[in-house]
Amino acid sequence: MHLETNHIPTESKVVITTIQRLYSILRGESEFDSAEEEHSAFENEDKETKEVAYNPQIGIDTFDFIIIDECHRSIYGLWRQVLEYFDAFLIGLSATPSKHTLGFFAQNVVAQYDLEKSILDKVNVGYEIFRIKTQISEQGSIIEANAEFQIPFRDKDTRKIGYESLEEDLEYSKADLDRSVLAPSQIRTILETYRDKVFDLLFPERERSFLPKTLIFAKDDNHAEEIVRLAREVFNADNEFAQKITYNIGNQNPQEIINAFRHSKKFRIAVTVDMIATGTDIKPLEVLIFMRDIKSASYYAQMVGRGVRSIHNDDLRAVTPNADCKTRFYVIDAVGVSESQKIDSRPLECKKHLSLKELLQQVREGLEKGEYDKDTLLSLASRLTRLELKLSKEDNASLQELNFGKSLCALAKEILEFADSLQALERAEIAHNPLEIFTNDTFCKLLLELAKKSKIYIDEISQDSVLSAEFDTQKAQNLIAQFNEFILQHKDEITALSILYSQNYKNRHLTYEVIAELAHKLKQDSMDIPILWNAYKLRDKGKVSKNPSKNLTNLISLVRYALKMDTELQDFAIGANARYNLWRGRCIKKGIAFSPEQEEFLELIKEYIIANGCAEIKDIQEICADLGGIYRAKAIFKDSLPNLVEELSLALVG
Repeated sequence: MHLETNHIPTESKVVITTIQRLYSILRGESEFDSAEEEHSAFENEDKETKEVAYNPQIGIDTFDFIIIDECHRSIYGLWRQVLEYFDAFLIGLSATPSKHTLGFFAQNVVAQYDLEKSILDKVNVGYEIFRIKTQISEQGSIIEANAEFQIPFRDKDTRKIGYESLEEDLEYSKADLDRSVLAPSQIRTILETYRDKVFDLLFPERERSFLPKTLIFAKDDNHAEEIVRLAREVFNADNEFAQKITYNIGNQNPQEIINAFRHSKKFRIAVTVDMIATGTDIKPLEVLIFMRDIKSASYYAQMVGRGVRSIHNDDLRAVTPNADCKTRFYVIDAVGVSESQKIDSRPLECKKHLSLKELLQQVREGLEKGEYDKDTLLSLASRLTRLELKLSKEDNASLQELNFGKSLCALAKEILEFADSLQALERAEIAHNPLEIFTNDTFCKLLLELAKKSKIYIDEISQDSVLSAEFDTQKAQNLIAQFNEFILQHKDEITALSILYSQNYKNRHLTYEVIAELAHKLKQDSMDIPILWNAYKLRDKGKVSKNPSKNLTNLISLVRYALKMDTELQDFAIGANARYNLWRGRCIKKGIAFSPEQEEFLELIKEYIIANGCAEIKDIQEICADLGGIYRAKAIFKDSLPNLVEELSLALVG
């Protein structure tokens, strides 16, 4: 039974509920607002640990076992007491268990189902990384001071634009981007690169009518707003094409926007911060663009996981009509997120629901009583560190002057060390308490004023440029190695590989069915023509033609190139046409001339072989139906027709 009230029926064998409602029931509340269940425990800003007292109405033996979905989130901290209230076996389900999660379950991993296995089972699809590097993304820039020009800035809270003159050059690094400085040219350059490469390199087999469903991860709400604005501009699209999905969307219902992104043909780009970073399935999603770095390994894996879900071909085409199927998705890394070091850590910010003013008040009250809350101190340290990054040099200097020359980051570090040593300090006398500065009314007043003043400069001067835009080279090498191993392993059992490996085309033909069997086997190992072609194009630049046609016969080109039978990888049609011209030349040398009508028949047979691998006498009726079929072909070629079809098939395959 799915609980919609705060009553657990005694006759129910299975009860489905959110942990928020279960907590409400344990507290003895008669009602619970179902709207509170919409936000996940992971994304909810209320980070207060939920304390649970014994409730005689809800026995500890109410459940025999409890299954916790998405257990990597905050069960080991925020909701731990709710789960441990019951004398029941706990079963956790998670795609990305962190160290904290494993610790909560005492390292008792009962079953594992990894991504590789799920891809083979067609539950999920794999992905490739496409890296975009730009000048500003990698190296930052400088806004030069000029007395004649004022620099725009935006208030982060009100989004109001103001202007001021710089007294000295403002140099910013890539870490400052979209935190203290916004560079529209950098965002535009990344989006333009995506627009220009998406059909050339990522989906070359598709018509350019519908952009693949794309999710962009932004740093904060202001960054998301700017990305949405520039996406509409770059793609010359209306408001429905690109939309923001965050908690800060006015009166709109986030869930309705998410559903629209799932089902609408017009809604192609969604920009989010955290809201749909975890736990939300959008099966038609085919591209993730990271415009923010992520330090948490499990959180990054969750974000990448938004794209892994497989989808039925018809369902995909219902929202992306130019797609055939979803065999993979792409992670476009515009900030180095796939290269940066990841850690498993609990967020420092534990009390996002409290304002800075409320945190300071709690600290002051704690000083008076000699009682300190570790979560409050950790949250304050996090808030001070972020604030220093946002403030100008002058504002930071004003605060340092009131705090004996100490920066906010240095103060935050001392608070963190103090918080970590609280248990030991209970048994010892405190020699130095870094919190004493918060008894200084002048310091606290200035701190709060500057926090409200927080602004982001807009760099309209620096022009960004692309340094590189390419796939992950190492992944391409691994894929090619996997393909070579596949050929060696199956060269005797898969007919197409056996024929190509032995080059025995005369006795066994490369029919369409034989090539289709090879394509099916490759797909089971998560390989197909576009993926392999892109891998070779990345590794062997200059030797690989771009954008092969959709013909399955391009598998012949791939295998021949892998076996070093060909020195260049090109569309099978290009090679076949060249070999056809050579065959025609040999015929002329032998004194064989073809009439215009015969030329017309030969052209149709050639095109059939290019698409299917070979032609046999039984295929001629279908191939030449518009020209009179098999009867007319026999009439003009006479007894030479069977040998001619056989010879042409061998000549074109090479």
